[in-house]
Amino acid sequence: MKTLLITHSACLQHDPGPAHPENAQRLRTILQALEGEAFSYLIREQAPRATREQLLRAHSARHIDHILAVVPANGGHYALDDDTILSSWSGEAALRAAGAVIAAVDEVAQGHGHNAFCAVRPPGHHAEPDATSGFCLFSNVAIGALHARAAHGFQRIAVIDFDVHHGNGTEEVLRHHGGFFYASTHQKGLYPDRGEDEDGAVQDGAMLVTVSLPPESGSDSFRAAYDQIILPRLREFSPDFLFISAGFDGHEADPMADLRLGRADFDWLTRQLTEVARDFCANRLVSVLEGGYDLAALRSCTASHLRILMGSE
Repeated sequence: MKTLLITHSACLQHDPGPAHPENAQRLRTILQALEGEAFSYLIREQAPRATREQLLRAHSARHIDHILAVVPANGGHYALDDDTILSSWSGEAALRAAGAVIAAVDEVAQGHGHNAFCAVRPPGHHAEPDATSGFCLFSNVAIGALHARAAHGFQRIAVIDFDVHHGNGTEEVLRHHGGFFYASTHQKGLYPDRGEDEDGAVQDGAMLVTVSLPPESGSDSFRAAYDQIILPRLREFSPDFLFISAGFDGHEADPMADLRLGRADFDWLTRQLTEVARDFCANRLVSVLEGGYDLAALRSCTASHLRILMGSE
């Protein structure tokens, strides 16, 4: 497999504060892991900035303008809400994070790579059309999915979100557009306390499949949610382009949640999804970093995720 790694140094400069869990060390740890010989065949590219036109497919003009207007110019911080905090590089980082997903779509759609991983921050799956939340500024995956349709004509686009938190932003953006499939597993009752169970509900033409897992759920519950509910619905949908919101905060070591998953569970799901991409999408798959706050678990899980995308594990 030809796998692209798309990132940008600006994503390391976004600084929500020294005690914030979504800090630069998360991305630095991942990039250090990907320097090893096993990853020498990755096609490495720098993320461009997303354009205003590309952002407007997912967000209101007011949302975009407000975020970029309140970025601190000379150091310091600006709090959009209790969790989502800007520093002087945050606007640039957010534009590059969304731009990474757009570039990944372009490269994969044009056959320059079979799949891609976007190692970016800030994350995106909580950003709604007109609101930031949960560390997220722009809805990176939803922006990429809408770009896949607008720029390349894909019509049956699926997003699988295995972050431990429900991706309320991705769902809210995509459910207003027909022909999208959004599926999420997440811990029940955890922030943003959304994502009640849906088994193929169609809202405004988009199909939603969501499974909330009780605290302390482990491998059996997680795999059953995919085996019995999500993967069958996904195959029935027969996507022509597949996105992954890759959050590794369901790991048992993660301090932000209470699921009991291990690297083997994320590996298993990654293999399942690469098989779907092979069977329906001519291997077209773009995976985008979301959560994951225990550095050792994040490093291990992300590196293994990449090895599977590359076809080397």
